[in-house]
Amino acid sequence: MEFLSQALSGFTAMSYWEYIAVALGLAYLVFVMKEGLWAWPCAFVSTFIYTLLFWNGALLMESLLNFYYLAMAVYGFYCWKNGKEKKELPISSWQFNTHLIIITVTSLIALALGYVMDNYTHADFAYLDSFTTCFAVMTTYLVAKKVLENWLYWLVIDAASIYLYLQKGYYPTVVLFAIYTGMVIWGYLQWRQHFQLQRELAFA
Repeated sequence: MEFLSQALSGFTAMSYWEYIAVALGLAYLVFVMKEGLWAWPCAFVSTFIYTLLFWNGALLMESLLNFYYLAMAVYGFYCWKNGKEKKELPISSWQFNTHLIIITVTSLIALALGYVMDNYTHADFAYLDSFTTCFAVMTTYLVAKKVLENWLYWLVIDAASIYLYLQKGYYPTVVLFAIYTGMVIWGYLQWRQHFQLQRELAFA
């Protein structure tokens, strides 16, 4: 009941810009699930707004992450539009050993970055913020490359982000990420089905 009260207060207090960012964030995920090119323009505008919001809220790594998203929105648009030899970019799946290396390297980078942010800046939740940021940076690249397993990474990242935003009082964004978590599962199932169809057509 306390959370619902705080969430309602948060929705009342949030600016029109945050409403726009939330709406475009949801639109981005819907377009990604459908492999639609409009995902990236939605991401560009939404993350521009969040870059400013998180900087003002002292979530420095989250702000820098969203600044990175701006560049990745352009890169993702280019990848999805052109694909390989001007054809639609297909969904791919990477081997477990590749993901193990990615997780290990990304975790080490996040630990080092968290130490720096914790000791030399005014950042809140420095280590958690660094982990969600570093893994989101890596996972956004997987989205741009249409790697199937990106959805599994997002499932963990979004769950951690929910806790982070709860602690900072970004209640509308908590609701957004709770919705994201459910949509991520749906997105994974859709992409996996499409990936399997691709393989069947390739072997036919």
